[in-house]
Amino acid sequence: MTRIRRLDPETRNRIAAGEIVTRPVDVVRELVENSLDAGASRVEVAVDGDGTDRLRVRDDGHGMAREDAALAVERHTTSKLSGPDDIERVSTLGFRGEALPSIAHVADLTLTTNDDGPRGTRVHVADGVVETATAGRARGTTVEVRDLFHNRPARRKHLGSAKAEFARVSKLLSRYALCHSDVGFSLSHDGRETFSTPGSGDTDALLGVYDRTVAGESTTFSFVGDDGDGDETRVDGVLCYPSVTRATRDHVHVAINGRPVVDEAFRRAVVAGYGSLLPSNRAPVAVVRVTLPPEAVDHNVHPAKAEVAVRDDGVYRRAERGVNDALSTADLRRSGEVAMDLETSLRPLDEPSRLGDVTVIGQFRDLYLLCAADDELLVVDQHAAHERVNYERLRAAVGDVPSVEVDPPATLSVSAAEAALVDALAEELQALGYAASTFGGGTVRVSCVPAPLGRTAAPESLRTVLDVLDGESGETPERVRDELLKELACHPSLKAGETLSVETGERLLERLGACEQPYACPHGRPTVLAIDEETLVRGFERGNTRLG
Repeated sequence: MTRIRRLDPETRNRIAAGEIVTRPVDVVRELVENSLDAGASRVEVAVDGDGTDRLRVRDDGHGMAREDAALAVERHTTSKLSGPDDIERVSTLGFRGEALPSIAHVADLTLTTNDDGPRGTRVHVADGVVETATAGRARGTTVEVRDLFHNRPARRKHLGSAKAEFARVSKLLSRYALCHSDVGFSLSHDGRETFSTPGSGDTDALLGVYDRTVAGESTTFSFVGDDGDGDETRVDGVLCYPSVTRATRDHVHVAINGRPVVDEAFRRAVVAGYGSLLPSNRAPVAVVRVTLPPEAVDHNVHPAKAEVAVRDDGVYRRAERGVNDALSTADLRRSGEVAMDLETSLRPLDEPSRLGDVTVIGQFRDLYLLCAADDELLVVDQHAAHERVNYERLRAAVGDVPSVEVDPPATLSVSAAEAALVDALAEELQALGYAASTFGGGTVRVSCVPAPLGRTAAPESLRTVLDVLDGESGETPERVRDELLKELACHPSLKAGETLSVETGERLLERLGACEQPYACPHGRPTVLAIDEETLVRGFERGNTRLG
């Protein structure tokens, strides 16, 4: 077993400052990474309140002997580095060796561990005083942290509510559970288990963190790429089909050499790998693990380990290729609804329309209206046009978002992190027309949904709202309200394949011309393309004459 050792001064100077513990989630991150480095097959996390009262992380990895346990709570000690050269090729997660003493500096810490010997060791640190004793424990390690930030009142003051702080922990642990699907994880809050995974692979991890729909619409993949210099990039994980999407890229979980990171470049590479399979403005649910040579990654660029630096930008292209190759062999067909009611949104106008003089001359492929407007041929995307009309009608009619009761209330299976957000964002959701509450772990009861202008949102739309309201996206409730109206405008709008009469087409154009922004749908796609007569003249080589 690797022994704990003190770092030499040169190595200390080359390592970033000690772990920054500013929130309870930072403590959980450090302790979970220590558990994974110890080869644990099971990690259990328990949180009381906001995490300052008590945090406990328990694992079944290789524990420590008595002398190592005593050294582990000292500053600048680690089992992960032997000298300064190791920094460039570290292959573990918690290599800095600063976690336990940094935590003990701001909390009451108890470490109970056993390296599979006849008896274990308990080390208790409080206010700088270290006590070591014999303790009964099977192989593994338990770290219990109490009274966090008792000597840092300013840090406690700036913490969020108990629900908000727990939501951070839940989101973090969900990422570790997905990125280390061969390890079983469980999370409990105030004595109630909120999620668990069995450690039996990607599909079961998705089932534990999300639900059966997400787990059932997924495919595992593995890809090995070469950068041409002999260094291999291994990309593997699990990709959900394009029928399962979210509003933001927050559900693209990326791990680099085992460490979950928020790396937008890798997230964009994963989305790019899906190509045109994704609906516009939607992101996939995916878990992508990237394995690189240790010397190709710098883990020492962020005190909280939220980011790493990759020394070869080509890995992004290889990750995109791995995702694309995996999806090219999967059956990803999707089906959509067809809405038929046009009467309300296309009623006659009293005000003038910028497209009132346009003449509809036909329809192409039951998708585009062909129109004559002076010296131009207009091609109108009927779905985008109808969507713009519906969106502006909804926006004009809605002040506070009205809601209707769902009777009986609907139940949604959600991830543990999403369930925690429902509790943390209750007021924001109520302002948007939702009434939702959590019960039974990963289940949410939805009793009210928004219904602006009589268009009732589906209970499942709550997932999109949670995505956009989540802390990483930084969106406001007003922005979410607008996104909700866009979604409600989209679904009842004309779809491809719907035949329109000339009269209905002209009514659609009249309404479109009266919109504040008639030339783009709510999502930014164009509604009208114009081809002037000069383009046709040049194309048919007619010179400057119209006839002949």
